[in-house]
Amino acid sequence: MQNENKVGFISLGCPKALVDSERILTQLQRDGYAITPSYDDANIVVVNTCGFIDSAKDESLSAIEEALEKNGKVIVTGCLGAQSDLITEKHPKVLAVTGPHAYEHVVGQVREHLPLSKLEHNPFIDLLPAQGVKLTPKHYSYLKISEGCNHKCSFCIIPSMRGKLVSRPIADILDEAQRLVTSGTKELLVISQDTSAYGVDQKYSTGFWQGLPVKTNMKGLCEALAEFNVWIRLHYVYPYPHVDEIIPLMAEGKVLPYLDIPFQHASPKILKAMRRPAATENTLQRLLRWKKLVPDITVRSTFIVGFPGETEEDFEELLSFLNNAQLDRVGCFKYSAVDGADANKLDTPLSEEVKQERWERFMELQQSISKKKLAAKIGTEIEAIVDRADTESIVARSTGDAPEIDGLVYVESSRNHKPGDLITVKIVASDEYDLYGIAAD
Repeated sequence: MQNENKVGFISLGCPKALVDSERILTQLQRDGYAITPSYDDANIVVVNTCGFIDSAKDESLSAIEEALEKNGKVIVTGCLGAQSDLITEKHPKVLAVTGPHAYEHVVGQVREHLPLSKLEHNPFIDLLPAQGVKLTPKHYSYLKISEGCNHKCSFCIIPSMRGKLVSRPIADILDEAQRLVTSGTKELLVISQDTSAYGVDQKYSTGFWQGLPVKTNMKGLCEALAEFNVWIRLHYVYPYPHVDEIIPLMAEGKVLPYLDIPFQHASPKILKAMRRPAATENTLQRLLRWKKLVPDITVRSTFIVGFPGETEEDFEELLSFLNNAQLDRVGCFKYSAVDGADANKLDTPLSEEVKQERWERFMELQQSISKKKLAAKIGTEIEAIVDRADTESIVARSTGDAPEIDGLVYVESSRNHKPGDLITVKIVASDEYDLYGIAAD
């Protein structure tokens, strides 16, 4: 008898959306639904969308259109779901639309439009692993610690989609981390909209895990996660003063010497227009202090060029900051107006030609910085985690490389290794973004 409980699933967007997808898929499988990668084989399709910028919206709308054409029964969720009118106007045949992190609502819609047939799963046979469904390789996992954001950046509409910051209970986070590590995770990537604000909504109260008190703040979380003896990588960190408390944990080897900090710009005038913290000079001084305490710290960031009102002087100030900060990993975006963002009301928008020219100058400078910093590693030995391995070569990442967004370490080795192995690599060559080395077998 054919299984009539098959759900197709499309997951778009950032790692935070990926975690949402994992939770939805886990609950669907617990209910007895089978997950299939085929439109033809699916009885219904769920599309988890992204709606941060216009290009992401277009990608999401195209994915919905494709699912409707190839399957016909489609439920939409995710960030773009917060703009349901946009979806239903473009695709009126969708069965339902839910917003971001609406796990129960999504599952409820699947149950309504695809009631479980008599072929329900046998809980003694169709067991889910303790960590649930994962969309990442076994050896690394994203660990979401909060939802929403309290910032009101003029270029961003995430708070209007995901709401204000809501921190997860510390015990829930540590329970999940324990399940993941027990299942084979070697690297936990801590994510949120604002990791350094963790616990502010709970007034940094003291929670308990396995009978021991744990402070509901960034430092308390990091100290507790360090007890699992795996790589702990921090993403989406705003440079609040209390982030200084995390640097000694990096010096002690408890947390990876890696910070993902979205600076966005360096001109106080532009930062003010963006409604971002504008103490650029203080930020630079703190970066230099961090490097003194942890010489091998990797700082990655993202920037926006071509923001409305950005003058050549503002842009030169950004380039100067880049030169002085010597950041390791940097992404740059040309400003793109987002429907509903306050920045759309600003005067003096820049032409696409100016945005492109500044983006190219920015990337040329950062590429030279990155190339020089990586070349300085030639002759040194570093620790790396294996992502892929075969009989001829290994693809790994250093402590300074997050999966999917940073560089790679290509390794020659005479031994067999498997994903998740920690290896020592002697670096023999480099380019603008990647390292090449030989395993110290």
